[in-house]
Amino acid sequence: METVGQAALVGQLATTGLMAGIYLAFSIAVMPGLTRNDDRTYVAAMRGMNVAIMNGWFFVVFLGPLPLGILAVVTRLPDHDALWWTVLGLLLYVGTLVVTGVVNVPLNNRLDNTEPVEEARALFETRWVRWNAVRTIGCTLSFLALIPATAQL
Repeated sequence: METVGQAALVGQLATTGLMAGIYLAFSIAVMPGLTRNDDRTYVAAMRGMNVAIMNGWFFVVFLGPLPLGILAVVTRLPDHDALWWTVLGLLLYVGTLVVTGVVNVPLNNRLDNTEPVEEARALFETRWVRWNAVRTIGCTLSFLALIPATAQL
């Protein structure tokens, strides 16, 4: 069981790190780059990304930290030294999932269903960027919390 827990923790660390990178890339490059475009280009690009990101590879990375984190926590019960770091990493990641489900996905859907594009962008951009920054920070903190947990492998 220890080997399963160790593999789950490494997988949790890897997928959390990949998601932190995706969120960070959107925060520091994708969204600032899109901001430089007119409304039609901005909305078309975001709509295209919203469709393209819905693929199996993304879902493995996006959802991976949840079951892997749960497995890593369960295999460390009741008193593994790294348990609390593992729990903290999992809880921080769950927070990013909540933000995604409550804010970012509904904004993506609203962007897809709003016309004209000027109105779609106005309803979307500022709020989505702000909450993506929250996801970036939360996911990065989740990743950082998992480092001391994996240091004890």
